[in-house]
Amino acid sequence: MVGMKPSALLQGTVPERMAGERVDKALAQLFPDHSRSALQRWLKSGLVLVDDEVPSQRDRLQGGEWVEIAVPPAPLREWLAQPVALNLVYQDAEILVVNKPPGLVVHPGAGNADGTLLNGLLHLDASLSALPRAGIVHRLDKDTSGLMVVARTEPARMALIEQLAAHEVRRVYDGLVTGRVIAGGVIDRPIGRDPHDRRRMTVTAKGKPARTHYRVERRFRAHTLVSCRLETGRTHQIRVHLKDAGFPIVGDPVYGGRLRIPAGTSDEVRQALVGFRRQALHACELSLAHPLSGALHRWLQPMPGDMQRLIEALARDTDQERR
Repeated sequence: MVGMKPSALLQGTVPERMAGERVDKALAQLFPDHSRSALQRWLKSGLVLVDDEVPSQRDRLQGGEWVEIAVPPAPLREWLAQPVALNLVYQDAEILVVNKPPGLVVHPGAGNADGTLLNGLLHLDASLSALPRAGIVHRLDKDTSGLMVVARTEPARMALIEQLAAHEVRRVYDGLVTGRVIAGGVIDRPIGRDPHDRRRMTVTAKGKPARTHYRVERRFRAHTLVSCRLETGRTHQIRVHLKDAGFPIVGDPVYGGRLRIPAGTSDEVRQALVGFRRQALHACELSLAHPLSGALHRWLQPMPGDMQRLIEALARDTDQERR
């Protein structure tokens, strides 16, 4: 199960010749040293990631995807339960909703063996160790803050995965970008792994369909606060789409490019921008149908203090420019 610590990490790129192949059949070709039964078991347990997403065995591949398999040890050992501070927005017997702070890694991995959201969830509820990824069904990047839903039972986990796949979960983000956005719109461009750097994502015709809806919330001297709604949930989707549109997220260390400070900017804003060392992105709204009752639930969370202070500084600078 994915709630267990892996003994090895299998990685590979799906060759173009496998375009159209089902995931389960492609795995057997990619990793011939492992039995088909083992690969099927890992796939069904959620141990396989294709471009950072959990696939079904019947999903078709396009070629070029990045595949990872967290091979479980034998016998299985649990991830470490640790008292990580968690801001619970909602909880019942089926789900948890967490307001993740910036800087907290969601799942253990290379360079982050513990101290993650998953470790904190296991400390909160030991029964989550029985679920793939301890009930985690979607992620936020380490330095993105905001709302996440976690399943506490297997039926709830499957129901949430189905809602996510059907684009029925509403996820809205506040993002501060460099540049003055004129109007809102929809970015409909496929996203896939950057062939030159497998750690990055990029807009590419070989990628998976990705749609981001955005609207302008507030304009400043040389920045804009935008609201982004995900229709799909590709890795780094908002960051990649806005960068491709020419409006990178402020502070983004991967896609943000060189820090740009416009002429005439106040010393306060200059220092605020230089000191903001993460992407200014916050998952502010989460709406979904409760996996047991079907009732619609909606949660809202304001931006964390560091992002609010940066926006307040930009607002004061903009007011000063208008005088």
